[in-house]
Parts: sequence; structure tokens; C-alpha cells
Amino acid sequence: MIKISFTLKIKDKIEDMELPHDDFTIEDLFNQLELSSQLYVPKQNGEIVIKENKINDGDEIQLVQIIYGG
Repeated sequence: MIKISFTLKIKDKIEDMELPHDDFTIEDLFNQLELSSQLYVPKQNGEIVIKENKINDGDEIQLVQIIYGG
């Protein structure tokens, strides 16, 4: 069986991750990592995307933390 993987960038970490199934979405990734989608903006291959986007083999997913302040 061929491994399907993507690269995850979060904070200062870069990690290669395997896709658990074909229809794995960014929302699934948030759930797997136990992160709130209200605290991070997802980027897929350099473009800001919605959490319902499907992750594909070879994608680069970056989770950019939202900074609140006044």
C-alpha cells in the first residue's frame, strides 16, 4: 500500500504526517491535534483555506496562530 502524506508546519515545528484516509480534511487535522480552529488559520500550499478542505498527498499545511490584542 502506498503511503499518502503531507507536511505540517505549526509554530516552529515541521513534521511529515501520513493521511489516515482519503477524505481527511483540515478540520479532521484540528480534531486529531486537539487544536481549536478559532485559534489558528489554516493555509494549504501557501493559500488561506477553509477547514472543510480535503488534504491531498504532498500538500503543505501550515497552521498560523491568531494573535489577539488591543
